[in-house]
Amino acid sequence: MTIQKIFLSAHFMVLLGLVVFTFLPFYTLSHTFPIEVWFKQLSLFLYWTGAYFLVIKVLLPKLLYRNKGALFALVLLAVLFGASILNNRFDNAIRFTEVVEKNLPASNAGNTSPTGDMGAVLMTILVCGIGVIIVITQKIQQDQLQKISSELAFLKTQINPHFFFNVLHTIYGLTDQDTAKAKDSIYTLSHMMRYVLYHSENTTLEKELEFVESYNKLMRLRVPPDVQIIFEKPAFIEDVPIAPMIILPFIENAYKHGISSIYPSFIYMSVAHNDNLIEIEVRNSSFGSGGGELEESNGIGLTNTRRRLNLLYPGRHTLVVDDNKANKEFSILLKLAIA
Repeated sequence: MTIQKIFLSAHFMVLLGLVVFTFLPFYTLSHTFPIEVWFKQLSLFLYWTGAYFLVIKVLLPKLLYRNKGALFALVLLAVLFGASILNNRFDNAIRFTEVVEKNLPASNAGNTSPTGDMGAVLMTILVCGIGVIIVITQKIQQDQLQKISSELAFLKTQINPHFFFNVLHTIYGLTDQDTAKAKDSIYTLSHMMRYVLYHSENTTLEKELEFVESYNKLMRLRVPPDVQIIFEKPAFIEDVPIAPMIILPFIENAYKHGISSIYPSFIYMSVAHNDNLIEIEVRNSSFGSGGGELEESNGIGLTNTRRRLNLLYPGRHTLVVDDNKANKEFSILLKLAIA
């Protein structure tokens, strides 16, 4: 953990608040308090700090989260009782009330000490309560992150086999027609498999576009030669992060539903990167069925891609789907805001 993260952490802010509450009131009232008063305040500070870390490191994870609620409550009551005993013992030993009143200036002669027995107990309750809130909040966040990670992993196990099924089907169709092309496609597939294996968690836009080019190369081996396939991308691609396999399902959909052996067909793909925005556009010819039904066509890949977008880019993406039946064209426009 870096120094910056330490200073910005919730635990550091709690300890800083304890320091302010424990020492600042006495310092502002008078600078003439004897060393015994400061020693008492230091002891209370250490007790509250210990109580705070006891709650967040032991009581919650070891007792409450393991269904030992009765023991948790018993130990917490003992901690509160201990704060009262510690405060009372110090007050009697150093005659705290007399010392404070003696050293207060005349204008504050009627002021009372902010750390009586009840004050010490209430402060202990506050410190322990803050610890409980922080830990439970962090646990909820961690549980949500684990749930999202598990869901993303599940979605990828569906997307990747689905993708390879289509590719292997393409290669199978070439084995009897053109052995040289089949070998070339297997070589291309090996590079794509390497990408999937080593960039399963994160990748860059440049590597993702190289993957798309390999896929286009493989699909060109199968589609009729008169199909117009256009892929536009920036001449210079910055090293920006992007979720892997996020573009492919849209392109798979275009190849599956935008190609005809009878009618003129086209697939247009473009990727643009401007500042913190990535724009991905895929357009293809449509023939009245399948190509304009985003959720139904190629359902596993495209439906899961929608879900992945919601998980990976919440509030930072827009997906526009247009099925223009008049012009017989199906298109998607995806915009991703990157950090």
